[in-house]
Amino acid sequence: MKSSELSGFYKLTPEKRLAVIRDLAKLTDEEVTLLETMKGLSIDQANRMAENVIGCMPLPLGLAVNFIVNGRDYVVPMATEEPSVIAAASNAAKMARVTGGFRASSMGSVMIGQIQMVNLPDMEKAKSSIIASKDKLLKIANEMDPILTSMGGGAKDLRLKPLRTVRGPMLVVELLVDCKDAMGANVVNTMCEVLAPVLEDMVQGSARLRILSNLATERLARSEVIMRKDELGEAVIEGMLDAYALALADPHRAVTHNKGIMNGITAVLTATGNDTRAVEAGAHSYAALGGRYRPLTTWEKTADGNLIGRIELPLAVGVIGGATHHPIAKISLKILGVKSASEFSCILVSVGLAQNFAALKALVSEGIQRGHMKLHARNIAMTAGATGEMIDAVAERLISEKKIRLDRARELLEALTKT
Repeated sequence: MKSSELSGFYKLTPEKRLAVIRDLAKLTDEEVTLLETMKGLSIDQANRMAENVIGCMPLPLGLAVNFIVNGRDYVVPMATEEPSVIAAASNAAKMARVTGGFRASSMGSVMIGQIQMVNLPDMEKAKSSIIASKDKLLKIANEMDPILTSMGGGAKDLRLKPLRTVRGPMLVVELLVDCKDAMGANVVNTMCEVLAPVLEDMVQGSARLRILSNLATERLARSEVIMRKDELGEAVIEGMLDAYALALADPHRAVTHNKGIMNGITAVLTATGNDTRAVEAGAHSYAALGGRYRPLTTWEKTADGNLIGRIELPLAVGVIGGATHHPIAKISLKILGVKSASEFSCILVSVGLAQNFAALKALVSEGIQRGHMKLHARNIAMTAGATGEMIDAVAERLISEKKIRLDRARELLEALTKT
């Protein structure tokens, strides 16, 4: 990527934006055609991906620009129907460039599979037998995916979690699997399936559930950013800190705080064919791990008065496998230019932090609705028949009058056209 700082990108027509990204990402003619015709998925392909298929529901695919993560420029594809999300992320990333962008890290690609054992005649004996046979059990699991094992991944460890439940004592056998650059649901579930009958024979109990956990605490990603006080102003910084304090104290605010974070992360996940539900579930459950639902970010002032933000959450994502083979997902990953799931996690968590910054800044200054209403007003102006510069002219008048209605847009367009 030459540079993700694409000045005036939002002012270009979709055709000109596509020409710019075609050059930057070296897209082929076929890839460009898929994007501009919005025919990324045939009915036959869709029918192989889900049941009872009758068609597809497209989402707008846009690009967040200006991102620097760990010293490298990224243009970030985002698929979302919500106004202001892409613009907010781009604006936050532009402000972050002044201090070097986002500094991010990922702890790895280990997923947790769970095998639920019930009706155990002797809990302590069962635990001892499993621990003594750990190497054997890992070997059996790894035989299910020799390719992953040859790449340095595969089942790495076993953990035991005895539980007291409303149905009596249970033992959860947790299998830790390094999935490398895949999200890993299929391989983890397959390994759990093959181990279940082996464990039943070993401990004389019954295996019930055998499935991965979406609380991927072994796949945490972190990012931090510094925003300069001379860019924000003291009043905005103080307001953002007050907004963060409210999220820290009140779960009703915290969940909306975190929803804003996921606006960005989920949009990137959708664009790249990743499992949005898995990551959303993991993020919100991680926010509640301490027994109280809390914000996924922290904000505070540095010694010199700048604003520093940090974020941490589990990200079970991949750059291979699953729906990442979707034609548009493949193009999105090509534009993004990531080479590993770990690198991808660093981008995602930085986008989430950027989104949170932008939302808090808007809330304590011009208000979150301004961006939403601006895009809504433009849509109304275009519906009324406005084109070119007339779109913004009509939209601005609608906003200033606080009459974002189709009938008023038509009146304004007629008057402006005459003048």
